[in-house]
Amino acid sequence: MKYTLLTEQEMGNHYVGEAITLTSVMALVAVAVMAIVIYRIFRSNKGSITAPGGWKFSWN
Repeated sequence: MKYTLLTEQEMGNHYVGEAITLTSVMALVAVAVMAIVIYRIFRSNKGSITAPGGWKFSWN
């Protein structure tokens, strides 16, 4: 891999926080979706969940 020095103009076009911001937004969206799914499952009158590993939950 060959490394080259950036010019002042190229360094000015480089934004450091973009990846961190995108990662945090994606994490918040994933948490929000999971919270909605869990809320909808447990607010239902009847339901059951089968999780990997043989775990089964049901309620009436």
